[in-house]
Amino acid sequence: MTDPAPPDGPQSPAAGPKSHGRLSIRPSLKPRELMAEPQVFGAWTARIITLFPEAFPGILGLSLTGKALKQGLWNLQTIALREFGMGRHRNVDDTPAGGGAGMVIRADVMDAALREAGRGQPLPVIYMSPRGRPLTQTRARELAAGPGVTLICGRFEGIDQRVLDAHQVEEVSIGDYVLTGGEIAAQVLIDATVRLIPRVLGNHDSLAEESFSIGNRGLLEAPQFTKPALWDGREIPPVLLSGNHAAIAKWRSGEAEGLTKQRRPDLWRAYADKHVDPAKDRQRSGASDQSRIHREHDKEPKR
Repeated sequence: MTDPAPPDGPQSPAAGPKSHGRLSIRPSLKPRELMAEPQVFGAWTARIITLFPEAFPGILGLSLTGKALKQGLWNLQTIALREFGMGRHRNVDDTPAGGGAGMVIRADVMDAALREAGRGQPLPVIYMSPRGRPLTQTRARELAAGPGVTLICGRFEGIDQRVLDAHQVEEVSIGDYVLTGGEIAAQVLIDATVRLIPRVLGNHDSLAEESFSIGNRGLLEAPQFTKPALWDGREIPPVLLSGNHAAIAKWRSGEAEGLTKQRRPDLWRAYADKHVDPAKDRQRSGASDQSRIHREHDKEPKR
């Protein structure tokens, strides 16, 4: 992705782009690096090892993450795995040891790519894999607080385990399903992380009460409503229009607890073990059932 060329002639300081730090320049004889965007020194950096560098920035180049990328709030670097392939055809994979279907990315090829990635600032290395630990909001916060991450996008049947062990690669999953490659998963992780970097979101306070946030006690977010007040026979809950901020906060808290208990019992157990009296939890369970019945009744359009 290339920014448009600046207009000819001098620009006044007010009209010029904002400064976000020194640009990092590294000499290289590789033509592809001459076409790369300049990197902002000190900004959070995502390095992507992939067979398809053209897949990036993809959706990350749009909306708030794309704007933040252009502003230099984070860097994106792609490393083409094919450049480290073997032989005339730059092969990156071979048949699995012990037999079986599919192909496996070679250890020597991936090692060369990881060494290239390691030439810059040391970053944690994550392999997007369905057998990894689940990606959580906590892990995204940890990554956002660091210097960045190197992401490996797998293909085929996976990667030779020896290179993962040698480089102490962390494996992360975005869900209990399998994709054709790790590029989409890598974009999910980057989006979840970059939005937590200061100044990326227009209103950073919006992070405080969303699902899994510290401000929302790690629970699911309460339902949201907006105008019109009456739509298709369905009303906005009156408490949200009351102007009573204490009552609104109490309603949202109760809804967040009820939704979490109903839809994510794993999150509720983790929260309840620390914060909820078992006797009160049983009472809340009954109240939650009554609230659910009431909401389902309200869903019936008024005639």
